[in-house]
Amino acid sequence: MSISENDVTRVARLARLRVTEAEIPQYQAGLDGILDLVAQLHESVTDDIEPMAHPQDISLRLREDQVTEDDERDLFQECAPAVESGLYLVPQVIE
Repeated sequence: MSISENDVTRVARLARLRVTEAEIPQYQAGLDGILDLVAQLHESVTDDIEPMAHPQDISLRLREDQVTEDDERDLFQECAPAVESGLYLVPQVIE
C-alpha cells in the first residue's frame, strides 16, 4: 500500500502538525514503512497462540492495603459552600 501526498497532508492536519512540502516525502516513506509492518503482522498465523496480558511471565509486587492517612472529610467539608449527607453540592450546569 502506498501513501499519497494528500494522505500525508491530511494525517498531518488531523494530528495538528505543520509539515512543509520538503518534508512530505520523508513522512511518506515513514508511513509506508509502518503500513508494511502492519501488513506483515496481518500475515502472521496466530491461531494457536493464547492471548496474554504481558509478554514476560512476571508477577507484580503487591503491598498490603493499609490506611495511612486519617479521615479528614468532615474537616474539608466544613469550608465547602454546600454539603449534604457527606457530599459536595454544586450548581446545576446542564438542564
